[in-house]
Amino acid sequence: MKMASLYTQAESNTRKTWLYLTGFFLLIIGIGWLISYLMQSTFILWLAVILSFLTSFFSYWYSDKVVLAMSRAREIKKQDNPELYRLVENLCIASGLPLPKIYIIDEAQPNAFATGRDPKNGVVAVTQGLLERLDRAELEGVLAHELAHIGNRDILLSTIVVVLVGVVVIITDFFFRIAFWGGMSGRGRDRGQARLVLILFALALAILAPLFANLMKLAISRKREFLADASGALLTRYPEGLARALEKISQDPRALGTANDATAHLYIVSPFRGKEKTSWLHRLFMTHPPIEERIKALRGMEI
Repeated sequence: MKMASLYTQAESNTRKTWLYLTGFFLLIIGIGWLISYLMQSTFILWLAVILSFLTSFFSYWYSDKVVLAMSRAREIKKQDNPELYRLVENLCIASGLPLPKIYIIDEAQPNAFATGRDPKNGVVAVTQGLLERLDRAELEGVLAHELAHIGNRDILLSTIVVVLVGVVVIITDFFFRIAFWGGMSGRGRDRGQARLVLILFALALAILAPLFANLMKLAISRKREFLADASGALLTRYPEGLARALEKISQDPRALGTANDATAHLYIVSPFRGKEKTSWLHRLFMTHPPIEERIKALRGMEI
């Protein structure tokens, strides 16, 4: 793993972040224009423009806070867990990254994720189960993996998707309400045709919204997990620690109560247990590469 590839990945993720935000901005305005045209009301277009600005701004500045709230994570200080803080501090010194805020999720399942819009505002969240189940080398491997996500600029791209996907669902409901309850101007026949088109558009959006949301998450390449694994292993100089940690996390049978389809892709290992094999919905939203492949790649590294 060359350092050049890490910088290239960071630059690529920054470009993708702005690309997704711009694309989302234009998408909402485009939908607003169509609705305003059908309803012959410029108010809808202006509403779409304002919504696009606010959502893009909110996604960039506050998406990390939304994810932490959804995960019911609580911030801790150094005196709350000195050993955990020392591990993170040592890894930050070795990697040259600023010290992130550290959060604990009161869940028994061992797992972790990173969030924040940039390294200066990075956050590492770990579950209580992770602290209880892993030994020092394994915990260090997981923390190094999450710090690698911060260094590679994966976290902003991953986190804003959670907010944008949620907005897609809200917009779908909004258009349904307009289609069935909103008024139309114009003559009776023209009004009826416009309303029919609007209803059909709302139905199509309702059907395609989950697919659209899934595609946005899958657009975040699965390679980012392999890259974070490799970067973390290089940081600790001990790939076996992260490999053992991945085995323990993936084999733990307990469910993560705060996880959902919107935030699952943030975790180091999929937080769902059993459902991904039996539920078509969870299979649809799988964003992690097979754990066996990640472990094999780690144990095949030469450091």
